[in-house]
This record gives sequence, C-alpha cells and structure tokens, in this order.
Amino acid sequence: MLTVLQFFLTVFAVYSALEFPGGLKLYFPLACLVAMLIVSRIDRQKSEKDKDRKSFLTAELEKIGKKDSATTKSITGREQDFFTVESLLWPKNELLLIDAVHSIFKDLGFPVSTGVNYHSVDRIVKIPRTEKAFGLEIMISEKEADRTHPKILRAIQFEREKRGNEKTLIIASTNSRLPISERNQVSHVSKELVELLTRHKIGFMTTRQIYELWQQAKGGEIDIFETFGNIHSRPGGLVSLSWV
Repeated sequence: MLTVLQFFLTVFAVYSALEFPGGLKLYFPLACLVAMLIVSRIDRQKSEKDKDRKSFLTAELEKIGKKDSATTKSITGREQDFFTVESLLWPKNELLLIDAVHSIFKDLGFPVSTGVNYHSVDRIVKIPRTEKAFGLEIMISEKEADRTHPKILRAIQFEREKRGNEKTLIIASTNSRLPISERNQVSHVSKELVELLTRHKIGFMTTRQIYELWQQAKGGEIDIFETFGNIHSRPGGLVSLSWV
C-alpha cells in the first residue's frame, strides 16, 4: 500500500511540474517530495518492526520446538504455535486474541469453555483438581489499559454474576504497536485502573505474562495449575510473576 502511494506521489510530482502554471510548478513537486520522504520513513520503520517480529517469533518457536521434541509435534502443530504466538503478542483483532488465549490454556491442560451461562465474559477457565475457576475478559489496548475500555465494565459486570470460587481475570494485550523489546519500558495500566481493579478484586495480566508462564510450564519449570491457584488466591490488581 505504501509503495502504491509513493508511486502516485511520483507521478503527481512529474505531472504538476509539467502542467501546473507559475509557482505551482515548484510548490507541488516539493510537497510531493516531502510526502515521499515521510512515506519512505514510515515504510522503513514498518519493515524494521516486521523484521524484529519475525526474528522474535523464529527464535521463540525454536525454543518451543526443543521443548516439544519429546512429543514429536507435527509441522502443522508447529505452524499453529507460530500463529498462536503471533496472535497473542501482535494481535490483529480481539477475536484472534481470544482464540490464542483459549488455545494456550487448552494446551496447558485447563478445561476451557465459552461461558455461555454468563452475559459478560469471554472464557471460563477451570483449575483442574480444584473448585476454582477464572472468568476471563480478554482485551487489546494500543497504549496502556485504562478504565474507559469497554472490557473493564464487562469485568465489573461479571463480578456481579460470578458464582462460588470464580475470579475475574483480565488478560490484556497492551502497547500492542510497540516492539517487544520496548514493552517492558512503559506502563501497561493507568493508575486509575489499578485502583479500580484493586477495589473490585479483579486480577490483571498482560499477554506477555501469559506467554512467559506458558513457556515455563512447557519447559517443566513450574506447576502451572499451582501457579494459577496462587493467582486465584491473591487480591485484585496487577499480577506479578515474582510471587506466582
């Protein structure tokens, strides 16, 4: 798309230089040149981000391949892992992100359902061998998450609907346009949202945290059911991997 725009600007610059009267012969080609430089810079930045994303995915999937070598996962399975990781960390839309989160919990051995008995939850995830469960709200935010996001209201509504040992947990792709290497350097949740989550005892995790737990569990480094049991027992607010 950017290449087509650059071509159009080039053609228009030549046309204006040949056909426009007086000073317009200078101004329009100059404006097109500036626009072409801006478009070229955007295109270069996009290419660099795509390259970084592909390099990250390739490296991470090699790790997954080593962890799955004992199970001789098929090529189709590896391709699905690639799609899942990409949808989790660089989601194109919310539906793909929900499917990715669903796939990861299922891969880890959690019973997952769509929560058809509720009006305001994306998934219900049960912790095996316990009575505990999570109601998941899954969301995307291009910047830090704040209290105005529609999924926050849904999370509060689920707090009113939930039963027994169910806990509300928000899983969010935040700062989704930033490269992975830069996401640890920025805030993921606004101060006002942290206060609201704490007040309503709602948990909050980023998709990067879910990804890290997934990899640790696949490598046998943690007991994932015990880990989420600990998350379930904690009060609301931001989930820290240092204490799970």
